[in-house]
Amino acid sequence: MTDPNAIQPSALDQLPDRDPEETAEWQASLDAVAKAAGPHRAAYLMRRTLERAEGTGIALPKLLETDYVNTIPTPAEPSAPGDEALEARITAWNRWNAAAMVTRGSKYGVGGHIATFASAAWLYETGFNHFFKGKEADGSGDQLYIQGHASPGIYARAFLDGRLNEQQLDNFRQEAGGNGLPSYPHPRRLPWLWEFPTVSMGLGPLSAIYQARFNRYLTNRGIKDVSASHVWAFLGDGEMDEPESTAALALASREGLDNLTFVINCNLQRLDGPVRANFKIVQELEAQFRGAGWNVVKTLWGTAWDELFQLDTTGALVRRLREVPDAQVQTYQTRDAAYIRQDFFGKDPELAEMAKLLSDDKILECFHLSRGGHEARKVYAAYKAAVEFKGAPTVILAQTVKGHTLGEGFASKNANHQMKKLTVDEFKTMRDLLELPISDAQFVDGVVPYGHPGADSPEVRYLQERRAALGGPAPARRVHPVAPLPAPAEKAFASFDKGSGSQNVATTMAFVRLIKDLVRDKESGKRWVPIVPDEARTFGMESLFPSLGIYSPKGQTYEPVDRDQLMYYKEAQNGQILNEGITEAGSMADFIAASTAYSTHGETMIPFYIFYSMFGWQRTADQMWQLGDQLGRGFLVGATAGRTTLTGEGLQHADGHSPVIAATNPAALTYDPAFAYEVAAIVKDGLRRMYGEAAPGEDQNVFYYLTVYNEPLPQPAKPAVDGVDGVDEGIVKGLYRFNTAESAGLSPVANAPRIQLLGSGTAIHWTLKAQQLLTEEWGVAADVWSATSWTELRRDALEADAALLRGEERMPYVRQALQGAEGPVLAVSDYMRQVPDQIAQWVEQDYSSLGADGFGLSDTREAARRHFGVDAESIVVAALAQLAKRGEVKATAVKEAREKYGL
Repeated sequence: MTDPNAIQPSALDQLPDRDPEETAEWQASLDAVAKAAGPHRAAYLMRRTLERAEGTGIALPKLLETDYVNTIPTPAEPSAPGDEALEARITAWNRWNAAAMVTRGSKYGVGGHIATFASAAWLYETGFNHFFKGKEADGSGDQLYIQGHASPGIYARAFLDGRLNEQQLDNFRQEAGGNGLPSYPHPRRLPWLWEFPTVSMGLGPLSAIYQARFNRYLTNRGIKDVSASHVWAFLGDGEMDEPESTAALALASREGLDNLTFVINCNLQRLDGPVRANFKIVQELEAQFRGAGWNVVKTLWGTAWDELFQLDTTGALVRRLREVPDAQVQTYQTRDAAYIRQDFFGKDPELAEMAKLLSDDKILECFHLSRGGHEARKVYAAYKAAVEFKGAPTVILAQTVKGHTLGEGFASKNANHQMKKLTVDEFKTMRDLLELPISDAQFVDGVVPYGHPGADSPEVRYLQERRAALGGPAPARRVHPVAPLPAPAEKAFASFDKGSGSQNVATTMAFVRLIKDLVRDKESGKRWVPIVPDEARTFGMESLFPSLGIYSPKGQTYEPVDRDQLMYYKEAQNGQILNEGITEAGSMADFIAASTAYSTHGETMIPFYIFYSMFGWQRTADQMWQLGDQLGRGFLVGATAGRTTLTGEGLQHADGHSPVIAATNPAALTYDPAFAYEVAAIVKDGLRRMYGEAAPGEDQNVFYYLTVYNEPLPQPAKPAVDGVDGVDEGIVKGLYRFNTAESAGLSPVANAPRIQLLGSGTAIHWTLKAQQLLTEEWGVAADVWSATSWTELRRDALEADAALLRGEERMPYVRQALQGAEGPVLAVSDYMRQVPDQIAQWVEQDYSSLGADGFGLSDTREAARRHFGVDAESIVVAALAQLAKRGEVKATAVKEAREKYGL
């Protein structure tokens, strides 16, 4: 049996040893130290040797963990500028008002979180006073991703600054009246203050990385120099369990994003209890970030611990700190000195002797209060180290106490995330601790008062002077006055109006051809940001590689294997395409950064993100909500769309529901175009609405979702104007008549039964075949309508209903378009029936639908359509059934058709 303690073979055994005798001497020296001074001394010497090697440039793998102590020793801490006493007063007022706001709101049952900001107050205050650049600073200022649960503290600071008043604080989480404050950072709800949504958890850190990367993209492309902007992301240690939180760490390191700092508030608690009860979350995060190539700064202990570390001449204290699990650290926070003496110090004879030198007050000061994240000097040192570090992003792991200064009922208690208020007595204790001039008489009828030192007080003047020096208020969102982009030349869009003739063209290819023309536009071409998750060749976009280039901060340091080909793989430092690899989440984060550049940087960018439709809304719909919240603009393009168009791929590739999910997002304008000219008309209108001259009452802060197909089919010419409504208007509104049986040249008999067939996307091609079969084989006249957007038809109808309730006369567009159309209506979609059924209640005619409900499957397109009952023959049978129900065809016709077509 192999001895498990024996020295195991390693990769070093594969390397030649030029001097085995010298190697043996080094090993013997290590053995001697371990025997004489103990293994801890040996480990210390090895770590110092490795540090020395790294400092002299000797290439060695880095240690992933350091001791559980501060990265920056106390003697090396720089002196923080400013007035520390005034900053402490400002922080005290903010702590008070944050807690008061949530407590006052609790009587309405709206909730709120107190403990998170209590732990992180100094992490924010130090940044606001000394680091975070405002919008009037060079470039675009800094970008701040505020931890969502800390929002009460940010509101409290805005109150102290005069940007919010008491009435607004009292309307925290009460927005319906129009003068409230949203629960978390929501730009759509409070667009002058919040810039970035950070709840749902995990989306903030992912977006921050791609925002920092997009800042470099703008600079390298010559759009705007934003090299002075720094991205700060404030995160919780529990939040780091979300896979999105750490999904892009390697990207940030690989591209050397030293314009990015993560500040992780390590209060060791998540919503239900300890983040790592039996382990140490700080050490775990350090290893994870170091392994990904980040610079790591640990800010764990306050100055009260300096005396203890000076007494630790053998390393026993550091060893004990490494081995105590986080849940036990939380327990120390709530126990008396006797317990700490026995459980922490008593486990090691050397520590027991150390404890004899410490008073109970000293022990309680260290274990109850003194954390690095609660001291301005410690935080300042960490932030200064972060912004001065070059070549890699920095993460600051700041240890704090959740519920700090809120009293014994809050600090480190497992339930404190759900605790929404303090009692009057607890507030009075907090007041005394913070030394605030709030009298007992101000607690009228048991209601805690807000506190403010006065608009001309030293605290407020200092706060405003510091912000002025740093470039204005923060956080803040600005929409810079930029001129609307001029519309591209009409030629780019009109080229699709004549159709493709005998050539089969998929709408995916039509979209790509349109983009190729638009990026050549002299005015707006450089504003396009093509984004694709490693599927450019699938979508026929490889022709853009040599002309636009794929963005890489390193350019192209190699000769591509296909360099001798016309469409070779070209990377460039000023490349325009963002080809992200297999990451829909990362691509979506790109899109969010680009789509909001009009606000973040005052630069209008036009992103389009093209992806497998199945892996867009299904996979990253949470980010689409974030996009809507952040008021992003651009084009999402779900390619290879539909349940039956992607031959052979099967269940998890067959999209039958993305328009359903998209319909739930109020900011998403969802279109399912059938023809190339429809794609062009929708993109043209989107450019007008989002980037040009929007019509009165139109919200510019929307984004478009287009489904496009990989099935090559003939592209017809755009029909002539239909009645009073132009075809383009119908395309944009969601419905227009493509043809009638007569205009299709089918010559139905006089007084033939008639039916209206509504098709969307690729389904319109089967609908057109069914139109022909109905006339030629069953004597039925069918008119075909292209339903470009079931969702927009529904939204228009809902608005019409609301208008009627207000006493206004308004007819839904879908009813107006179909008014006077003879016969029943049959709607057909390559998606589940729920998609076309969105409009059912507003159609006056008899209405039925066909769709591809259920799981997808692998087969040919024809077999899949027959399986789901949406092929042309199935449409014919459904149409005959509708007409038979009305007595307009023989009842036997339905059975005959089923048998004829083998259904």
